[in-house]
Amino acid sequence: LARLHRQMEEFGQASASLESSVEEVISKDRMVGAKVNARGELIELKFHTQKYRQMAPAELASAITDVINQARKRMFARVTQAYAQFMPEGIDIDEVMSGTFDPSRLLGDLDLPFPSGAAKPFDGDRP
Repeated sequence: LARLHRQMEEFGQASASLESSVEEVISKDRMVGAKVNARGELIELKFHTQKYRQMAPAELASAITDVINQARKRMFARVTQAYAQFMPEGIDIDEVMSGTFDPSRLLGDLDLPFPSGAAKPFDGDRP
């Protein structure tokens, strides 16, 4: 029971730390920067130069999308790393975090049936 309480406290500390975490990426040319929070939400988009004024719309959109996606990818890695220690053995945190974890496979590995009436488990065809 003491170990469970310690793990619960560590989980709470990890969650609190992530709640205030921000990941920032600035483009290679230093023109645009993006900040995302632990939920992957864009919280700031900032132009550091005036270069965007001469860019074609598609080029500007690509530059913005790139920094946002890089910031989200970095934050995803931080969140995954922070919570990996709390995952039970045999569960792939990358699958859980990406939404591809299949609980019916885990239950099958344990020779347990998937509960009747439960939501249909992941079938591998998710976009």
